Amino acid sequence: MSQKQKLELTWIGKENRPKLEPRILIEDAEKSFGNSKAENMLIHGDNLLALKALEQEFAGKVKCVYIDPPYNTGSAFEHYDDGIEHSLWLSLIRDRLEILWKLLESEGSLWVSIDDYEMPYLRVLMDEVCGRSAFVATNVWQKRYSRENREAIGDVHEYLLVYAKNVGRFKKIRNLIPITEEQAKIYKNPNNDPQGRWRGIPMTAQGFRPNQMYSITTPTGVVHHPPEGRCWSTIESEFLKLREKGRIWFGKDGNSQPNTIRYLSEVEGMVPWTWWPSDEVGHTDEAKKEIHGLFGKIDAFDTPKPERLIQRILQISTCSNDLVLDSFLGSGTTAAVAQKMGRRWIGIELGEHCHTHCIPRLQKVLDGTDQGGISEAVGWKGGGGFKFYNLAPSLLKKDKYGNFVIDENYNANMLAAAMAKHEGFKYQPDAEIYWKQGQSTERDFIFTTTQFVTVKLLDQIQQEMKSEESVLVCCKSFQKACENKFSNITIKKIPKMLLGRCEFGKNDYSLNIISMPQDPNAPEFVPVGPEKKPEPVKKKRKPIASQMDFLD
Repeated sequence: MSQKQKLELTWIGKENRPKLEPRILIEDAEKSFGNSKAENMLIHGDNLLALKALEQEFAGKVKCVYIDPPYNTGSAFEHYDDGIEHSLWLSLIRDRLEILWKLLESEGSLWVSIDDYEMPYLRVLMDEVCGRSAFVATNVWQKRYSRENREAIGDVHEYLLVYAKNVGRFKKIRNLIPITEEQAKIYKNPNNDPQGRWRGIPMTAQGFRPNQMYSITTPTGVVHHPPEGRCWSTIESEFLKLREKGRIWFGKDGNSQPNTIRYLSEVEGMVPWTWWPSDEVGHTDEAKKEIHGLFGKIDAFDTPKPERLIQRILQISTCSNDLVLDSFLGSGTTAAVAQKMGRRWIGIELGEHCHTHCIPRLQKVLDGTDQGGISEAVGWKGGGGFKFYNLAPSLLKKDKYGNFVIDENYNANMLAAAMAKHEGFKYQPDAEIYWKQGQSTERDFIFTTTQFVTVKLLDQIQQEMKSEESVLVCCKSFQKACENKFSNITIKKIPKMLLGRCEFGKNDYSLNIISMPQDPNAPEFVPVGPEKKPEPVKKKRKPIASQMDFLD
């Protein structure tokens, strides 16, 4: 029987998968800031390795992931290498999406900013990674409020692709967005109703239902029947209750077709829709002004998102204290907005602007001196904190003979934590029993040591073990008699036990270069060189005025 085929996006090098090393994270207390009990995390390092480092502990715990990856436009941004060849870009994004999807909780959602250039490919790729049934919407963000005249057709928008772990559940739990004063203008109070502003909603519905086809007589005696092809929106008994409560409006003269009254005070919010205009969620100019207000115009981040845009995403997808993750943190906007909105957050950034932009920006947020962006709207006065982490170096490195050895930067605690992560244990040293450094279940433990393990040591551990407990011992070397000494004690050597599992020593997954296929029989290329032409007669020319630059 032939293998079942599926619809998928293909590209050169798609089959190449990175073998990621599960690194540990090391806190740099000097760069952590604010409340020491805060759970927020700012991570500096390659974001694919950082996501792998988070996977074990945070799988199924993140409520909202938002990423704004490099758009592969070929533009030369100072803080990003944004000109990655198409296939490389797809591989780069695919590997990250797969881990991000695992980190989402059952009610979580994934939001990705993207432009026209890669959006169609990204949509198909996300269908493959997340499942086509997980697609929620493609939102259109109006990033400019003025015309763009540099292109054949002016570029004034970007997209926000949204996928949810459970679309049906997401529809039920997603939040409404607050109504704006512009939207509230339709609510008036022509009859000085003591309950305030209201609007009339036509009391008809499409279709034919016999119990909703009754006649209605207005206060002035005019009789109304449902319009052709429609019926009243409620049964007669419910209509009479509404009329008795004063919730039916027949127009100023009392002759009009009935409308139900809906008060502005009863409106919890608006159902989100896919058109996100700049006057509601901000634009690129607004975002740059926010950055200028924090850092000045010199060396400001070139591609920030406005705080109001991130606020809208978190308004819809999260509630207070939910966990938000952004693995392309950039200038720190997502973390700043999450903090101001009372969400927990994890931000990952590789570039130097993690130090030049993210840390100082978040410090200003926490100490309350950042009063730009959404601060005034949400009443932000400061508070909270974050812990700053670096990715640990690779656990193994090659010595001068080409053999893998444990990196000398690893002390005993770091080695124990790293081995626990490699073996799928949670690093949680017991305060009293030294060999219980981590556990995978209630009765399964791991013990890592750099000492030479003897039978005597195993005997001591065995005597302390309870019934049905087991332990994995990881060490550099051990007595041969230790092998299979006890059925509930497994002993393995470092680094031999780790070889072949992952790519040790690799710190950068931002450019996984893939070579194009080559024809081995193709003739060697020999450049022809420029065609020789007679030198032209030099003539004096008048200076030409420089052209105007059409820049934002």
